[in-house]
Amino acid sequence: MHTVAILALDGVIGFDLTTPIQAFGRSRLPDGRPAYRVRVCALEAGADVDAGEFTLRAPWGLDALAEADTIVCPGRADPTEPTPAAAVAALREAAARGTRIASICVGAFVLAEAGLLDGLRATTHWLGTAKLAECYPKIAVDPDVLYIDNGSILTSAGAAAGLDLCLYMIRLDHGSAVAADSARDAVMPLERAGGQAQFIVHEPPAPDGASLEPLLRWLREHSDRELLLDDIAAQAGMSARSLNRHFREQTGTTPLQWLHRVRISRAQHLLETTAHPVDRIATETGFGSPTAFRDRFKRITGTTPQSYRRAFRTRNT
Repeated sequence: MHTVAILALDGVIGFDLTTPIQAFGRSRLPDGRPAYRVRVCALEAGADVDAGEFTLRAPWGLDALAEADTIVCPGRADPTEPTPAAAVAALREAAARGTRIASICVGAFVLAEAGLLDGLRATTHWLGTAKLAECYPKIAVDPDVLYIDNGSILTSAGAAAGLDLCLYMIRLDHGSAVAADSARDAVMPLERAGGQAQFIVHEPPAPDGASLEPLLRWLREHSDRELLLDDIAAQAGMSARSLNRHFREQTGTTPLQWLHRVRISRAQHLLETTAHPVDRIATETGFGSPTAFRDRFKRITGTTPQSYRRAFRTRNT
């Protein structure tokens, strides 16, 4: 079973700590078995960790990092506080072994102190990006994304972006169906891509129910149909111009771009779980032609449908 070790150091941010615990710990394989073994690790097994508003006792110590397939470093209340030397050494040893290591929020400062981000593109909470770039000039800090995958080293922005990164890793490990179930369990959309902007202004739902949630649900249910912007606007009961404005305010993207991501998510599931030809999947997911499907799929995922199928069907067999 894939083991996830979460490094809990004094000053750990509770939200950042519990996000991977819940995301990985509640993830289930199609047959109902747990997808991950989750271990919360401190400097020593059984040590108390100061988490600000509360104190926690971690069952495992740093030696558990050596047995982990994935290590997650949550943020700390003061990201510039020096990381204990033993933790830095353990992370460097894990990186040398090829262990996948990810940071949530300002946990990127821990990876940076260990030298794991040197020469790489990385992100962190938008309030900490300038400080990260100032303290570690060898890092190409990108403040405008939700998460970045450098292969075995991954970083995410603040708050909910940590959940985005966890869902992304679950998809890499077990495919889109398992990740989608985890997203539903967390009441979280799976369509947020890593390159999406961090800072999105959301209008509060209006008293008359003007939130886009009913429309998003309708789009998911009818994503296999040929839908134009005017069709979506008519369903929403507003003009195309107003729809575009409300959609961008509440989702950070346009209606058609959001619809494309829903279709691609469905296509990924079919590529992983069926032997349907690509042309058939293109039709079933609402794309006008196989060529349009292949172009859009590669634009969003960075690979071709056939390459995706080979990678993920092999991984899950």
